[in-house]
Amino acid sequence: MQEEKAPTLSQAIKAIGVMAIADACGCSPRAIYKWMEKGSLPRTDFTGETDYAERIANASSGLYTAEMIKQISRPQKINETTAQQ
Repeated sequence: MQEEKAPTLSQAIKAIGVMAIADACGCSPRAIYKWMEKGSLPRTDFTGETDYAERIANASSGLYTAEMIKQISRPQKINETTAQQ
């Protein structure tokens, strides 16, 4: 049996809707598209300054949890040696 793969942040946002998330988070649609492009939520969501993951989870009507949103949207650190090659 195949293991179900977690969606990317972009896929989750598309499933819920950019406008719905923008309204729920109090952000512009352009900001949401930037999150999709980066594949992560802003740093402020991981430092506790904002609660976008919780707001996205609420907007998803139970499709996603805040923990899942944070897990799939964790910023990826770029290894310096990899970036220089």
